[in-house]
Amino acid sequence: MRFETTATRLWKSLDKDERLAAAAAFWRDTPPELAGTALGAVVRARKLRPQVARTLSDEQRTQALAGVLEPGETVAASLLVALHLSTRRPMLGAFLDALGLPHEDGLLKEEADAQALPDAARLGAATDTLKASFPPRQVDTYLNTLWLQDPERWAALAELAS
Repeated sequence: MRFETTATRLWKSLDKDERLAAAAAFWRDTPPELAGTALGAVVRARKLRPQVARTLSDEQRTQALAGVLEPGETVAASLLVALHLSTRRPMLGAFLDALGLPHEDGLLKEEADAQALPDAARLGAATDTLKASFPPRQVDTYLNTLWLQDPERWAALAELAS
């Protein structure tokens, strides 16, 4: 497994179904500050007028955003997070359980900040556990996304990926 170094590159590596699932989850729970940026990416990619883009149905917006391969780093990162927080939450919880980190439905709790950062051995064992229960490609995407979100905390993941 080789980590992509940007969210945009990781976004591009997803297959069509994964991008559709991510875009659908993104639009269901769009952070207001990103909605305009994402719509702008659709406008540029599809060469639409902004007025037309705002009138697209939910399905059309989802299809359009999923088809944008360069939505910008911030939107790509949000799309990746949306994918994991919607359809892949069980994987998030399983990974954090394997590491013994406190979480709520796959999201780290604040008390996890006080715990020591996981070392490569613990991360390797947790990754192996995850790959035994979930599709390895999805696990790799999750770990890459996790590292992109917080490279300091998850630095040992990059070492495992090398």
